[in-house]
Amino acid sequence: MDTEYVGDDLVKTLFTHDEIQAKVEELARRIEKDYEGEELLIVGVLRGAVMIMADLARALNRHVEMDWMAVSSYGSGTKSSGVVRILKDLDTDVTGKHVLVVDEIIDSGLTLTWLTSNLNSRGPASIEIVTLLRKPEAVSMPVDVKYVGWDIPDEFVVGYGLDFNEKYRNLRDISTLAPHIYS
Repeated sequence: MDTEYVGDDLVKTLFTHDEIQAKVEELARRIEKDYEGEELLIVGVLRGAVMIMADLARALNRHVEMDWMAVSSYGSGTKSSGVVRILKDLDTDVTGKHVLVVDEIIDSGLTLTWLTSNLNSRGPASIEIVTLLRKPEAVSMPVDVKYVGWDIPDEFVVGYGLDFNEKYRNLRDISTLAPHIYS
């Protein structure tokens, strides 16, 4: 969906679809180089990572295994609740595998800190994180992220998988949401 269909719901476009695709390609080249000769399991964090996971998997010029986890620390609000729950666990055994967790945004860092700790307890060969967006001002838990698309201000963003109350995920661009929508 193009931003014109949501009118006054958005303040400004941060990244266009073309800019996002170029960044995903750039991340894919780095990942290919770093995992050359290694088997790689990419794990998408549902639901927000659907878009980047699909585009990243297609951009990688190599075989990868894919799986999904669904975890939540938000509920229906705009800030983390502080409690992480597994809603859908992996179907794949990660023991001895190189795992690359794919997420669309790092906000507080709580979810990914918890998730990497959980996955580490399962005996992988390695765990790294790739995220399209990171809000350095909002991070309250240190998260070691190997691949970051962009650092952004601590604003509420939607599009390309990012939502507010399950809306706006299918926007092609990433934009800031107008405060009158979530206030």
